[in-house]
Amino acid sequence: MAGLQGSGKTTTSGKLAMWLKKGGHRPMLVSVDVYRPAAREQLKVVAKSIEARLYEGDLRGEAPGSALVERLAKEARREAMIMGCDTLIVDTAGRLALDDELMREMERLKKLLDPQEILFVADAMTGQDAVNSANEFHRRLSITGVVLTKMDGDSRGGAALSIRHVTGQPIKFIGVGEKPDAFEPFHPDRMTGRILGMGDMMTLLEKAEGTLDRKKSEDFAKKALLGDGFSLEDFREQLRQIKKLGSMESILKMLPSVGPFAGLQQASKSVDEGQFVRLEAIINSMTHKERQNADLINGSRRKRIAAGSGTSVQDVNQLLRQHGQMSKMFKQMGKGGMARQMMRGGMAGLMGGKQKFGR
Repeated sequence: MAGLQGSGKTTTSGKLAMWLKKGGHRPMLVSVDVYRPAAREQLKVVAKSIEARLYEGDLRGEAPGSALVERLAKEARREAMIMGCDTLIVDTAGRLALDDELMREMERLKKLLDPQEILFVADAMTGQDAVNSANEFHRRLSITGVVLTKMDGDSRGGAALSIRHVTGQPIKFIGVGEKPDAFEPFHPDRMTGRILGMGDMMTLLEKAEGTLDRKKSEDFAKKALLGDGFSLEDFREQLRQIKKLGSMESILKMLPSVGPFAGLQQASKSVDEGQFVRLEAIINSMTHKERQNADLINGSRRKRIAAGSGTSVQDVNQLLRQHGQMSKMFKQMGKGGMARQMMRGGMAGLMGGKQKFGR
């Protein structure tokens, strides 16, 4: 993993490890950044958060330099082989600006490890600086691909096109948020759709398929759409499922800005993410019977629930109104043919049987 300091190499290394784990691989992480204070500790925290293997190594009081960097890299490769890991991700040192010393060290590491991939990590928000850095790294190291971070910001797309043009190497991944799973393969056609306001429904569907509990979703659909009721317990479960997909802002940005979704992308910036936390806290403050039968919740119970969740009675009333509206909507859908159609063919049944998840 190559790039300038501050481009997001360490965080991206962790995200890549998590992506590989989801694909059935056994990655190991190692930091050879012996210059920046707490750099190795940062990767340790990242590895722990995603439960990935990490080779820490022992500095043995050795002075920071290329000799120490190469020793750690060799030890990590040996450890990865012993532990049966199939991928070693090397988080290298960065600099605030390009310098010859950094490049020579990277060239020695390349010769030592003979890596299958040399990924250049660039901050998409830096624009032309990222392009110039990519060009220099490619000239000295022959990078095999690029990872663009902070692609969830407003300045996106231009850097991808320029880096691809000057290096001739593909954009392989993009970082679209701070969370470990806010990382995805780069699809030029989908990025074009996002830039033009057409959204990115395919990525959203893939994310849903890989994140959401399919059995829970199917059970909920059968229960809600076939008229078996929509309890507050079900409401809470759906809130938890949505939270698994990431922030509401990131979800809304994947929707088209035309047709029935018009205006949602613009509204994404004003979404109160804390509202989900408050809604779940309110439902958690209810008894099991209350979650199963909302009609039991009278005035005194609403006061108790508000006090227990740290919210107001007005917040509790609003949640109950939302629940009532959703319950009514599901009943209406169940009375039509949609429920039977979904039971026969899932979402594909609603789309003529041709729609498939994934690529």
